Amino acid sequence: MKVTDFDYYLPKELIAQTPIEKRDESRLMVLNRKTHTIEHRTFKDIIDYLEPGEVLVRNNTKVIPARIYGKKETGAHVEFLLLNNIEGDIWECIVRPGNKLHVGTKVIFGDGLLKAEILEIMDGGTRKVKFFYDGIFNEILDKIGLMPLPPYIHEQLKEKDRYQTVYAKYDGSAAAPTAGLHFTEELLKKIEEKGIIIANVTLHVGIGTFRPVKEDTVEEHKMHSEHFYIKQEDVDKINNAKKQGKRVIAVGTTSCRVLESIADENGMVKPIEEDTSIFIYPGYKFKCLDGLITNFHLPQSTLLMLVSALAGRDYIMEAYKEAVKEKYRFFSFGDAMFIQ
Repeated sequence: MKVTDFDYYLPKELIAQTPIEKRDESRLMVLNRKTHTIEHRTFKDIIDYLEPGEVLVRNNTKVIPARIYGKKETGAHVEFLLLNNIEGDIWECIVRPGNKLHVGTKVIFGDGLLKAEILEIMDGGTRKVKFFYDGIFNEILDKIGLMPLPPYIHEQLKEKDRYQTVYAKYDGSAAAPTAGLHFTEELLKKIEEKGIIIANVTLHVGIGTFRPVKEDTVEEHKMHSEHFYIKQEDVDKINNAKKQGKRVIAVGTTSCRVLESIADENGMVKPIEEDTSIFIYPGYKFKCLDGLITNFHLPQSTLLMLVSALAGRDYIMEAYKEAVKEKYRFFSFGDAMFIQ
């Protein structure tokens, strides 16, 4: 299967640069896999497509303000992007300019609120970095760090919480699980009042989610790895729904990847903490997932391949063509799709 099979034309002006004023008033394209129809709605109408007893599985990870700017002891300006917490105060970071940041280099951030030393050059050119500070690390990051917005967003984010879901809980992501950005607390309350059950998973989204596929064929691509966990109470909600023949609907591709990583052949899941590098593309047989709320993804991306595996490549490409024609907003701050 060729990577170019997942290409499509997208005018630059359709890439959303800022979040819509009201989260749940973004547009919603509804795809019905049985009838192969396409409907155009508003996101808050999602409740009309959900039935009592069904489970919405959402990712409650929290984006950390992981982009920090500092100075070397020489006074030269540098930029760090925190990727993974290796252990304690040691992190894997992308650093710029890479050719100037060698092992042993010391850096100061936020007028000395945070200091760092480069311990090791890792595979792929990232750095193992140790941080030094007084106080609480995440509070210092909140003061001096910026949200690590995707490379296709060029406007500054005025409010940090707009690149955060309203239910974000556990620090650890370098990117937001963007399908969840459309939900408001009011909409979630209405969904629960209708009898729809909400379950959580926690998958910390890595910057690898933005890396392009460089191979010519899909099968040759090596997927990046991300850390996740799911608790017993959430497992019980999902398994009970499966036993009762109710749908399990993932909010976002990250929740989908967790479910499909841990499900057995009957679609049952278990409490676990581990890493996943699952790569879902056409030909994959879904075990747990019955529906997916998602955003519109980049051409030739692994996420476009994932939704094509669920709905069929031709149907998805037709839907994306329709989205361009109807001027939907694309990518992280863009509109949503519900595949049912």
